[in-house]
Amino acid sequence: MIYTLTLNPSIDYLMYIDEIQLGKTNRSTREQMLPGGKGINVSRILNQFEVPNIALGFVGGFSGDFIREWLEKEGSSTQFIEISSPTRINVKTKGSKETEINGAGPIIDEAAINQLRQQIQTMTSEDLIVLSGSKAQGLPDDFYLSLIRLLKERDIPFIFDTASQELIEALPMSPLLVKPNQDELGDLFGVEIHSLEDVMLYGKKLQEMGAENVIVSLGGDGALFIDAERIVKADAPKGQVINTVGSGDSMIAGFIAGLQQGLPASQAFVLAVQSGSATAFKEDLAEKQDIDGLNGVVGLTFLHK
Repeated sequence: MIYTLTLNPSIDYLMYIDEIQLGKTNRSTREQMLPGGKGINVSRILNQFEVPNIALGFVGGFSGDFIREWLEKEGSSTQFIEISSPTRINVKTKGSKETEINGAGPIIDEAAINQLRQQIQTMTSEDLIVLSGSKAQGLPDDFYLSLIRLLKERDIPFIFDTASQELIEALPMSPLLVKPNQDELGDLFGVEIHSLEDVMLYGKKLQEMGAENVIVSLGGDGALFIDAERIVKADAPKGQVINTVGSGDSMIAGFIAGLQQGLPASQAFVLAVQSGSATAFKEDLAEKQDIDGLNGVVGLTFLHK
């Protein structure tokens, strides 16, 4: 079974407004409410591929119910841990300029943390879990690492998507996939990335330090895939970029879906790029027809064998 973990989920409340005038009453032209959180995004794209998945995390109140009901309607199973405080709501205004006001989110207590650990202890080496996104209040700085140690004790494969130094510390525990973007890759090593050669150098370091597969997203320049045998560059499909939120999560889901279909990792990478690009061309996450619409348009260059 594929599991996704979102430690600090949200409702993203989008308000479309041309210009905000401070100190005055502003009216939006339309609104939209969406479930938010990196693991939740992965589950939603997996649903488009009809890949069974279970969403984990902490939710509470009416906002938590909204997220649970949305995911279950789309096809996910959910095993969220119920907490007493409501799940946060992030307000995002979209117009000539975009402004975000993100809620702090609830504080997670020890009882809820123990419930999550118990959930992990029911998993087996036949499962896969995606760990991604920010941590909720009340969780230790090394919380992801503590979960990863528990996963390794049970030989459970995991994907780890974070830009924090926890990723560097987790590499010796052999994540199936890590997926920084170009800027995050530089931050991880305390350097500035200026060229494709730099991306190749430091992306390869991530693989040599323990990651089984590495995808580095390059924005409009495509993405790079690295494993023990090859470095492959994919060109980004052409299209109008509308919203990049969730694009990286869509890449992870596309990669997982490719592996579930029996594709080799380098071809699963193609599906990852299609999925990420299809989401970038949409206001919300991509649907299967959007991803299929990019079949055959992702060009690959093998840079190293």
